[in-house]
Amino acid sequence: MERGDTSEEDEDELKEPPPEPTRFGWVQGVMIRCMLNIWGVILYLRLPWITAQAGIGMTWVIILLSSCITGITGLSTSAIATNGKVKGGGTYFLISRSLGPELGGSIGLIFAFANAVAVAMHTVGFAETVADLMRENGAVMVDRTNDIRIIGIITVTCLLGISMAGMAWESKAQILFFVVIMVSFASYIVGTIIPATPEKESKGFFSYKAGIFAANFVPGWRGKEGSFFGMFSIFFPSATGILAGANISGDLKNPTVAIPRGTLMAIFWTTVSYLIISATIGSCVVRDASGILNDTLSSSSSSEGCIGTACQYGWDFSECIKNGTCAYGISNYYQSMSMVSAFAPLITAGIFGATLSSALACLVSAPKVFQCLCKDRLYPLIGFFGKSYGKNDEPLRGYLLTYIIAACFILIAELNTIAPIISNFFLCSYCLINFSCFHASITNSPGWRPSFRFYSKWLSLLCAVCCVVIMFLLTWWAALIAFGVVLFLLGYTLYKKPEVNWGSSVQASSYNIALNQCVGLNNVEDHVKNYRSITPNTCLNIGFFPHIPALRGFLMGQFFCESHVKWLNQRKVKSFYRGVVAAELRSGVNMLLQGAGLGRIKPNVLLAGFKKDWRSDTPQATHSYIGILHDAFDLHYGVCVLRLKEGLDVSHPSQGHELQPGTVFQKKQGKKTIDVYWLFDDGGLTLLLPYLLTRRKRWARCKVRVFVGGEKDKKEEQKAELQNVTAEHPSHLTSCFQAQDILDIMEDIVAVTFKTKLDSLSRASVWFVHSGLL
Repeated sequence: MERGDTSEEDEDELKEPPPEPTRFGWVQGVMIRCMLNIWGVILYLRLPWITAQAGIGMTWVIILLSSCITGITGLSTSAIATNGKVKGGGTYFLISRSLGPELGGSIGLIFAFANAVAVAMHTVGFAETVADLMRENGAVMVDRTNDIRIIGIITVTCLLGISMAGMAWESKAQILFFVVIMVSFASYIVGTIIPATPEKESKGFFSYKAGIFAANFVPGWRGKEGSFFGMFSIFFPSATGILAGANISGDLKNPTVAIPRGTLMAIFWTTVSYLIISATIGSCVVRDASGILNDTLSSSSSSEGCIGTACQYGWDFSECIKNGTCAYGISNYYQSMSMVSAFAPLITAGIFGATLSSALACLVSAPKVFQCLCKDRLYPLIGFFGKSYGKNDEPLRGYLLTYIIAACFILIAELNTIAPIISNFFLCSYCLINFSCFHASITNSPGWRPSFRFYSKWLSLLCAVCCVVIMFLLTWWAALIAFGVVLFLLGYTLYKKPEVNWGSSVQASSYNIALNQCVGLNNVEDHVKNYRSITPNTCLNIGFFPHIPALRGFLMGQFFCESHVKWLNQRKVKSFYRGVVAAELRSGVNMLLQGAGLGRIKPNVLLAGFKKDWRSDTPQATHSYIGILHDAFDLHYGVCVLRLKEGLDVSHPSQGHELQPGTVFQKKQGKKTIDVYWLFDDGGLTLLLPYLLTRRKRWARCKVRVFVGGEKDKKEEQKAELQNVTAEHPSHLTSCFQAQDILDIMEDIVAVTFKTKLDSLSRASVWFVHSGLL
């Protein structure tokens, strides 16, 4: 038996631990992924044409305006992502846990669908380029439309294989695409510096010229799309890739660090690349060129009748400019970057890398978001797709569903049909992300405490409004479809009322509104017209037994109640005050605990003073004090103890012999330390309340320091336990650890030997204080 046990133990030791799932850092997991999703066919095939239409100056305005929208959305995303632990589900998880299941579920479903359709859009862009190259070389399978369909289906099938192979393979493919795009950029920059050949000059390229820059700096609107918003509507979809990193939040090593840093860096570098390419292409290539080598100005011919910027450099494209038949120049030739490049095939490779990487990123994002939505079971008949496979919890069923949706839209083989809806769905997501950040901030909920501080709730609100406006400016009917889908799903969720509770900002807003209305009633005088009596739907039982000795105390209580409320209102403190007449302290507290509040609007924390007179007071008083704490626990109240050097009674008599509350908490505390002695895991209340102190201006510069007591041999275990609690909300918390057992100290206090032991606790002027009292 002993040998058998030993062999079993040896077998257990020889067993290898389960493999760790693949996790990515902020560079590979977020920044590169977002940059690849932002760069696309618009960068290579439309940005030179937009520069010709809007001019360099106005193109920069379009780029910077788009970047401002995505940048503010990135800040809002960073704030939401750092407000607690981020799990899988990306955008859906962020919105649903902030705004609740109603809006979160609806936007999660359409965002997953938009990503699935985006796979088709990027794949069709790739297939179009391949089909055009085949036609230039005389290779046609059926016709252009069917060739796009065939190439697109083959391409998306290959991408599906890469995705289902696992995140590690998908990430390696993204790095390969990133390298290809970087090489294509380098080839383009080198090409702008190389002196132009006569063949390139005939197509409008003259290298860097001040005259070309000056001519192309101002707008040159042409055609029905020739306007600022027309160009903005074409360019903006190229900026809708900033959530690619957040959508795989479950596969990141540290999402709270990776998402803000990677997303914002991606927005910055892609914005710089767009600005550089628009400025360089506008400084090197004229708007119109014929591509004919014979269209040169001879030394004998006059340049008086020559039209266009190229006349300054010995070329006459007047004929094609007058007839509108110029085939080259940035106003007419979409492949201008390939023409300028030092090696044109590298630009083609860049187009392939940009389209395939964007398609692959969307093919991964859509199932991840949809999987999280399915696991929450907000909608019927979708739980089948929530099953996970492998060490990375891969949504294989979601991959297949995304593949089917993408294949259906690839058969349309027309980018202009599907692009407007996709852009509006993405803008709808951006709108709700910014509104989530604004709403959570404006409610001032204790649950909203992001460690990322570089955001503004008003900027988030402005960006949300701008997203809605842009949706209707781009394509009004697509915007109506997007909002119609959101409202339909919202109505369904409100009707079904799913059994989930994530502590959303909508709940916080409900409490905020109710409390503000109740506080406002303090200043409303009673009137017979507003009297509410007993009705069939309401019932209030009141028992009143007047006693002459207690009547005077009751009237005095009413007087003090009004004076205290007036005192609080003068200091802009929103609160209630109610006096209770009782024979002794414990019974009075018990009455307050059971009778204060109405419905869900009732207190849940008891604040008590620290009893110092253990020796001099009677045993009955000590028993009453301990009984009050036990009563609070029995009635499911949180208990906080406030300890001051001068005691809790900070009131002082005025000239009229009326007790007036002091203002000890109205003073600025400066750079002090709030010490917290964490005795056991109470669900985070002990750590939350000191943090609430730092939310007030008077305590904002204070730092929270946490002391954990316990046994020496379990010091590391308790340290890890505290770190797990504070990992979700690390802001404002600095953990310090002592080996001494704080529990023993508290036992000594009860044993009335507090004079020798209490000195170690005297540094903590405040143990726990409810924010509503400050």
